[in-house]
Amino acid sequence: MALKLYIPPCLSTPAHPLQPPSLERPLRIQIEGPLISIQKLLPGIQWHTDVLSLVFPQPAGPELAKLAYLEIYGRESRPEVVGDIVVRDEYLGWVVERPLKRIDYYGVTFDHLVPSDDPDPDVLQINIIEIDDDGGAYANKYMPFVVDPAEYTGKKILAVPRCCQKRKGTQDRARINDSVIERDERNAVGK
Repeated sequence: MALKLYIPPCLSTPAHPLQPPSLERPLRIQIEGPLISIQKLLPGIQWHTDVLSLVFPQPAGPELAKLAYLEIYGRESRPEVVGDIVVRDEYLGWVVERPLKRIDYYGVTFDHLVPSDDPDPDVLQINIIEIDDDGGAYANKYMPFVVDPAEYTGKKILAVPRCCQKRKGTQDRARINDSVIERDERNAVGK
C-alpha cells in the first residue's frame, strides 16, 4: 500500500513566498530523497538502473512529480494546461560499487508554467526525510520542529521545503537551474 506524501505548512513568519506558491506562478520544483522513502510512496514502480541503457525520466519521475504537485497545490495537475507539469531533470544517487547498478537516492525536477526560454526561474527545493530507519533522529536534528515518528511510520512520508529546514540552501536555485540546462544540452547532442 502506498503511503501519502506530506509537506507541512510553512513555519516561517511571514510564510515564505514560495510556500505555498500561487497556482499561477511559474516555478521549478525539485523533490528528492532516499530511495526507500520513494519506494514507500510508489511501491512496485520499475527502476531502470543499467548504466548502459538508462532511461530519462525514470518511471518514478513523473509519478513523484504528480504526488508533489498534488501536495503543493492541493489539486491534481491539469493536463489541458500546457506546461502545468513538465519533468526537466532527475538525480540518481548511485551506491558506490562496481559495476554501478543500484541507487539509494532519487530526485526529480519539474517545471510548473515555466516558459521554455527562462533559464533562471524561481526554485522550490523539497527534501524527503526518511523517518523509519533512525526513529526520526535525522529529522529531529535538522528540522526546526519536533518530528514524532509515530505520526509517520506506516502512514505518511515527510517532505520539507528548504525554507522550513535548518539548512538554508543558498545555492539551490543556481544548482537546480544549471542542472536543467546541462540536461537540455546533453539531450540536444543526443547523449
